[in-house]
Amino acid sequence: MTVQQKSEARLIYLILASLFIASLVTSNLIFQKFFYWNPFNLYRFEISVGILPYPITFLITDLLSEIYGKRKANQVVIAGIFASFFSMFIILIADYAPAIQNSPVDNSIFSKVFSLSPLAVLASMLAYLAAQFIDIRIFHFWKDLTKGKHLWLRNNFSTFLSQFIDTFTVLFLLCFFKILPWNIFGSLLISGFLFKVIIAAMDTPVLYAAVFWFRKKFSLKMGEEIVEL
Repeated sequence: MTVQQKSEARLIYLILASLFIASLVTSNLIFQKFFYWNPFNLYRFEISVGILPYPITFLITDLLSEIYGKRKANQVVIAGIFASFFSMFIILIADYAPAIQNSPVDNSIFSKVFSLSPLAVLASMLAYLAAQFIDIRIFHFWKDLTKGKHLWLRNNFSTFLSQFIDTFTVLFLLCFFKILPWNIFGSLLISGFLFKVIIAAMDTPVLYAAVFWFRKKFSLKMGEEIVEL
């Protein structure tokens, strides 16, 4: 790679990392709102709005795994976890700060929307961390096994398993810490997992297009990674 190509590869890596971190932090901030989606009246999904940016994080880690390798993908995941904990720390401080009388958002509203159980946040972050590392590990297992071929296989199979682990664990912990009632655990688990499976299947063409662009731009062979940054 030329010096210019290395510089461009670093810049793109930083952009993807920032999108990953922004998506992860956003999902943690908005997850307490739930909505339903009934496509073509076939199935009624009842899911958190926090799930909307979540598939983006797995798409990005799959892209980073494919182009930049396992180590660089893991680094972004760890950075995302630190960013999540830092944002929760700032929110905790903001929650303790007393609102003035004319504040558009008073203490009770702010606490209801943003104040979460620290144990629940810790547990959900650890669950997400495990799911992402599992996703990256399985992705590279299939990549090595297929010698860089069948991108769709490693993209979907790695995401399906890791998303189920993440969805189950997070919902279990939210119910355990009484943030959500147990009677909606099953419906949210099915809806959340099926939604993620559908999105993972739909983002496969996006991943193929991105990988094709990377290989053409940086003259990469099938299965080859950018290792010199």
